[in-house]
Amino acid sequence: MKNTVFDLSGRAVLVTGGSRGLGKAMCRLLAEAGADVFICSRHHDELSQAAAEIDAGLSTRVDFTAADLSRREDVRRVAEEAVERLGKIDVLINNAGRNVPQAIEQIDDATWDNLIQLNVTTPMQLTRALVPPMKQRGWGRVIHISSIMALHSTPERNAYSATKAALHGMMMAGALELGPYGVTVNAIAPGPFATEMPMSILDDDQKKALAARTALGRWGEPHELAGTALLLASDAGSYITGTVLVVDGGACARMF
Repeated sequence: MKNTVFDLSGRAVLVTGGSRGLGKAMCRLLAEAGADVFICSRHHDELSQAAAEIDAGLSTRVDFTAADLSRREDVRRVAEEAVERLGKIDVLINNAGRNVPQAIEQIDDATWDNLIQLNVTTPMQLTRALVPPMKQRGWGRVIHISSIMALHSTPERNAYSATKAALHGMMMAGALELGPYGVTVNAIAPGPFATEMPMSILDDDQKKALAARTALGRWGEPHELAGTALLLASDAGSYITGTVLVVDGGACARMF
């Protein structure tokens, strides 16, 4: 008998920041599971190439739009275009985010406001826009991509840790509110994954130290997070809601 609990045929997914790294890896696996996928990021050429790679050899639909998700008007447009192009959105994955390391006395208002908008307000806007039809259909998934830095932190991550912890609060409240309608809300907290963002802001010693902190002794690859997203997006995760799934290679298991 065919196992269908991971089957996303007939489902439509919106993944922000879906043109690279963790976002693109999640999109590919969700498309392989049968979902139509809509992605957005700032650069049209990058989106076009990513969509072709996500869709390669598959019969599902992959569409995209370029948008700056730090602009509220662009966020509204993304929600509208995703529904218009795919007909509906069943699964929302709030993946786009930014990390700007700054010592606490050096945090400037412009950076703080940008991080709050992109990492917190944008997920709220998209959830607010896309959840009502999910409630009406009696099925939906909201997945926030957080970070282990919402649970633990390091110096100069004041703003980033604050925004990711805020996602956890929004996730728990959303799960309680939307559960009666068949909509689950969860967060995934990745640890050290070898994507462009951490690779661009950490020096070699910091990269080695993070790898050594994990139980597996290495950085994760983007495809190693995708299975967790598929679990939460599919019927396989139908009784998982209001929780944070940590995917960190065992980094948080280490005390010292």
